[in-house]
Amino acid sequence: MLNKDLILVVDFGAQYSHLIARRIRDQGVKSEIVSYNISIDNILNLNPKGIIFSGGPASIYSTNAPKPNPEILNLNIPILGICYGLQFIVDQQGGKVVSTKNREYGKSELLLNNKSKLFSNVKNKSIIWMSHSDKIVKINDNFEILSHTSNSPYAAIKIKNKNIFGVQFHPEVIHTKCGNQIFDNFVYKICDCNSNWQMNDLIDEKINNIKKMVGTNQVLCAVSGGIDSTTAAVLLNKALGKNLYCVFVNHGLLREGESKRVVDLLKNKLKLNLTYVDASKTFLSKLKGIKDPEKKRKIVGNEFIEVFSRIAKDIGKFKWLVQGTLYPDIIESAVTNSLTAKIKSHHNVGGLPEKMNLKLIEPFKDLYKDEVRKIAKILKLPNQLISEHPFPGPGLSVRIIGEITNNKIEICRHSSAIIEQELINANLYDKVWQAFAIIGDDKAVGILGDQRHYGYVVTIKILESEDAMTADWTRIPYKILEKISNRITNEVNDVTLVTYAVSSKPPSTIEPQ
Repeated sequence: MLNKDLILVVDFGAQYSHLIARRIRDQGVKSEIVSYNISIDNILNLNPKGIIFSGGPASIYSTNAPKPNPEILNLNIPILGICYGLQFIVDQQGGKVVSTKNREYGKSELLLNNKSKLFSNVKNKSIIWMSHSDKIVKINDNFEILSHTSNSPYAAIKIKNKNIFGVQFHPEVIHTKCGNQIFDNFVYKICDCNSNWQMNDLIDEKINNIKKMVGTNQVLCAVSGGIDSTTAAVLLNKALGKNLYCVFVNHGLLREGESKRVVDLLKNKLKLNLTYVDASKTFLSKLKGIKDPEKKRKIVGNEFIEVFSRIAKDIGKFKWLVQGTLYPDIIESAVTNSLTAKIKSHHNVGGLPEKMNLKLIEPFKDLYKDEVRKIAKILKLPNQLISEHPFPGPGLSVRIIGEITNNKIEICRHSSAIIEQELINANLYDKVWQAFAIIGDDKAVGILGDQRHYGYVVTIKILESEDAMTADWTRIPYKILEKISNRITNEVNDVTLVTYAVSSKPPSTIEPQ
């Protein structure tokens, strides 16, 4: 078998470490994430063609700042440091990094100082994305300055006579327009890699690993009917066959007609061994009166544990549980490492296996939604499923702000269906990442049938994204927004006002709760 060239991503607890690894995969090169404290021997055993230092939330001058073995800079392996990774390189070479009041966050223009392999085919004044509160204020003569911005005199540097580079900005995020070109330059022009990795390699690797890990044991698989869990189930079915048992739980917070559609897809079309459980009354009773978003998520997670525990006892003896967890779920729940900040809990991250005494299989925990869609396409899943918008595991509960009531569920469900229908009619559904309705406790006075009515406010949210790590609101034509608004106020009971959300991620998240 052909050996695959490898790029190591050294993780300092960044939100975007896996996004860096993913950008390398996009180049057709294998990538692997390792902890910052990896030993030199382990690095040499892995034999990487290049190393990338991630960013991270720590400050390099802090007492407990994560720092790898300094000898990593002397291995004669090309290195690219990003943000904190750059600051580690500077710190080790006698430079100085300090805290600054002028935090640089958002878009900047990259001003190139001179020619470099790292910036080959990158235009001067390219838009880049900054996100840092520490600043390099001194470097020594060992460095060559490659670029700067209006705020950062050392936006990119290189150690002279070594293939060790550092950038203060984040080439891995889509806001950096030249990011893919920079990674292409690093991987091919600096590391001299071959493009010899593809998604089929990943599928084969995961099937073989699952077979070795599970053996002849029975496996329980949590399925929602969405692209992530369905693709995971089909992948596991290829590896395990009759030893895979799929369970679909209706928690009463699904989209219009979803329970029927999911059962038909999984059982009749994909021929999976499926058990369907309608637990909607139990879930909704547990959520009654709860307003706090974290409590809602934890209630949903705990109730899933209870349901799966009962099912597991009824249908077999299980040692393993499969979930379609993606990397954005894990990073927002801060379970990758202790250096990462928690954003919000995800019902399918942690919890289930511990309380059920099961070992966890998450075949896609290092991947992003669009990568899972590529796998689904290779596995020949239906196109309708592949193109379907993401839907959160806790369902409409995270799109209903405040207490969850039957009325608010119906408003949210019906309004979301209208939004999707109108995007389909306008041939825009497949061009956006996600589209749905949000409802809270806010109300507004309206006029219905010549009478005053005090009804709910519905917010439309339509987003563009590549991987859910960052997202931007979609500039929908006014005529379409007008049609959606008219339909919601005319067809959905108890709604008097419709608004449109224009916040991006960051600072907001995709789901409101």
